[in-house]
Amino acid sequence: MPTFHSIAVIGAGAWGTALAEVAVRAGRTVTLYARDAGHAARIASSRENPRLPGVKLSEEIAVTHDLAHAARADAMLIVTPAQHLRGAANALAPHLRAGTPVIACAKGIEHGTHRFMTEVIAEAAPQARPAILSGPSFADDVARGLPTAVTLAARDDALARELVQALGSSTFRPYHTTDVRGVEIGGAAKNVLAIAAGIVVGRRLGASAQAALITRGFAELSRFGRAFGARPETLVGLSGLGDLILTCDSPQSRNFALGAALGRGEPKPAGKLAEGESTAPVLVELAASQKVDMPVSQAAAAILGGALTIDAAIEGLLTRPFKAEE
Repeated sequence: MPTFHSIAVIGAGAWGTALAEVAVRAGRTVTLYARDAGHAARIASSRENPRLPGVKLSEEIAVTHDLAHAARADAMLIVTPAQHLRGAANALAPHLRAGTPVIACAKGIEHGTHRFMTEVIAEAAPQARPAILSGPSFADDVARGLPTAVTLAARDDALARELVQALGSSTFRPYHTTDVRGVEIGGAAKNVLAIAAGIVVGRRLGASAQAALITRGFAELSRFGRAFGARPETLVGLSGLGDLILTCDSPQSRNFALGAALGRGEPKPAGKLAEGESTAPVLVELAASQKVDMPVSQAAAAILGGALTIDAAIEGLLTRPFKAEE
C-alpha cells in the first residue's frame, strides 16, 4: 500500500490542475494550491480552471490559497515554471515536515546557478526529499484521463517506488528510476530541440529535414546526458526520446509552437511560456563547460537570443564538416 495518502499540488496552472486530477484518480486526498487568492476562489466556486477550459475539477479536490495548509500533505507536487521553482520552494520550506517528498514537475535548468530542478529543491528546502516527474504528456490529455506514461525519479529507489504507487492509475502510468539526472536532462534538452523542430516546420523545410533534426537532436541530448552521468536507458526512455518525439511534432507543445512561429516569421505566441526559451542559453553554457558538441541546440539558442538569423543558422548547420554517424 502507498505510504502517501495525501498529495498537495503547489501551482494551479493547467499542468498542476491536471496532476491534481491524476492524484484523485489514484485514490489520494488532494489539495490544489493557488498563489493568487482570486484564482483559488474562482476555481473553487466554478470547479473549472480557466487555464484548462472544458475540464471540470473533481469535487474531491480541495482548492486553497493557504500554503501552510497545503504543506500538511504527505507529499508535494511542485508545479511551477523552472525559473520560478526556487521561489516556490523557498516559500514552501518553512511549512514542510522533515522528510516530505517534493516532486519537481518542471523541465529546465536554473539561470545563473546552472542547477537542475532537484538541486534547486535541495538548496531551497533542505529538509525535503527531492524527486522529479517528467515525460511525454500534455495537460489537457492528462486532465481528461487519456492514457499517459511518464517517468518519476528519486535517488532513493524505495521512495521512487512508493511515489509511483501513490500516483499511478489505469490511465496514468509512471515508471520509476533512480537516474534523477537523466530524467532532468531529457526534459530540459528536449524543450530546446522542440523549438528547433518547430522552426523547421514553420520554415517549411520538409519532413526529411524534420526527421534529421529529431535524430541529430537526440544524438546531442545523448552526448550531453553521458557527460553529466545520465544512463543510456533513461535517455532512450519516456523522459528522453519519448518526450522529444511527442513535442517535436505537436502544436500542443508550447516550445514547438514558439519555433513554428519564428520559422514563419511571426511574433512569439502571446501569453504562452515556452520553457525551452529560457533553458536554451543555460543548456549550451553547460555543454560548453564539458566540451559537448551541440550544434542544433547552439543554433536554437543563437536564434532565440538574436545572435543569428534562421537562414544563417541553417546554412551554418548544413556546411559543417562531414562526419561519421554517432
